[in-house]
Amino acid sequence: MIQFRRERTPLQAVMYGLYLYFLGLSFRGVSRALDPFVNRSHEAVWKWVQRYEPHRVYDVKRVQAFLIDETYVKVGSFEAWVWVAVEPVHRCVLGVHLSRHQNILVAQTFLRSLVGRYGRHVVYSDGGTWYPEACTALGLEHRLHSPYERSIVERANQYLKDRVEEFDDYYPCMKEGCDLFHVRHWLDLFVDMQYARRRHMKSREIFRVKGA
Repeated sequence: MIQFRRERTPLQAVMYGLYLYFLGLSFRGVSRALDPFVNRSHEAVWKWVQRYEPHRVYDVKRVQAFLIDETYVKVGSFEAWVWVAVEPVHRCVLGVHLSRHQNILVAQTFLRSLVGRYGRHVVYSDGGTWYPEACTALGLEHRLHSPYERSIVERANQYLKDRVEEFDDYYPCMKEGCDLFHVRHWLDLFVDMQYARRRHMKSREIFRVKGA
């Protein structure tokens, strides 16, 4: 009897499919767009979306501190801010947040989400006035970045900013009154791909079940 071995989908094709789906394409549309690279049905694309777990990439076990920074981005005609937190020793991205505004309330919301996930740690930031006030409100110790710490978090923030704006150049947002929800999906995918490359992860490590 001839045994057929199922060919696994390359991780790059799966992630590209997720990009297209989060842009608003249907499962069938994504399947057709992937035809030049891999032949996968719309049912396969549906399974990728169901298996994908973006929150797993933020499951960092050892956290020494929160290095926090934010940067301005423009998506189409919309203005927004990307907030990022980085662990200083292993340089892992601990969390990403997207907002329309840059103020103490947003900083406090982002820090509260980090504390809920990783516990209470010292917060390092630049000279933004919203960080010390947000830390005081949450009972966290605040310190200013050293030049080394600033270089770590600024590299992470610049990476995310460049990916968002470059991707929007190719796939511009056409929605009126956009809530930027698709940009949040982009950010999760960017962090996942960076994390996967650093850890040399395979597709089965990013999805809940084996095989893609």
